[in-house]
Amino acid sequence: MTLRHRVDGQPAFVLHTYPFRETSLIVEVFSRDYGRVALLARGARRPRSVLRGLLMGFQPLELAWAGKGEVQTLMKAEWQGGQPLLAGKALFCGYYLNELLMHLLPREDSHEHLFAVYVETLRRFADGMQESDLRRFERALLQELGYGLTLDTDAMGIALDPAGHYAYEIERGLVRLPRPGSSALAVSGKTLIDLHAGDYADPRSLAEAKQLMRALIAHYTGGKRLETRKIFMELQDL
Repeated sequence: MTLRHRVDGQPAFVLHTYPFRETSLIVEVFSRDYGRVALLARGARRPRSVLRGLLMGFQPLELAWAGKGEVQTLMKAEWQGGQPLLAGKALFCGYYLNELLMHLLPREDSHEHLFAVYVETLRRFADGMQESDLRRFERALLQELGYGLTLDTDAMGIALDPAGHYAYEIERGLVRLPRPGSSALAVSGKTLIDLHAGDYADPRSLAEAKQLMRALIAHYTGGKRLETRKIFMELQDL
């Protein structure tokens, strides 16, 4: 039996909201100490609700909730400030981060380090979004969820050769290839070394890191096509 409990003063961000009945919302939040949590915000859709203008994405909140079961009740929300509003490409990429968390992050599983990375990534987005910021977040997310990504040695424990060619085999690691591979999981030794060091200055390393992360995320999301990626491709076509 799940006991009723109350949480106070919890730093959190809104990931997504769903209408519930006529005046309420179900709010998916990413909290520092409790991970992804679903909350019922009673009356939040009413015109005069104090919650109406608070439950926005990419803004730091301090929340209190209580209850038991999968969906608990939001008791209080306070805006903490300090995060500029995202716009343009940065806003779109923020939605991409949220979609990744919604698909991959289990409910009520604490990820304090990932929360800190999320906060820092939003700050970087506001200062001027770079594609390398996305790659850093993707890698941190996969690492935090226990999906490996050993990038300094191959599956045999041998240090990577920057001039070598490798394929990333899911659940096994890096396997050296005799020649450049053609799959999305094939990547050069130099790119892997740069990715391990967090160095995305080389355009080739950045492009190959994007290809590798995209393939890994597709695997761990069960091949689901992310809505943000679909919309971005449609905008590019226009």
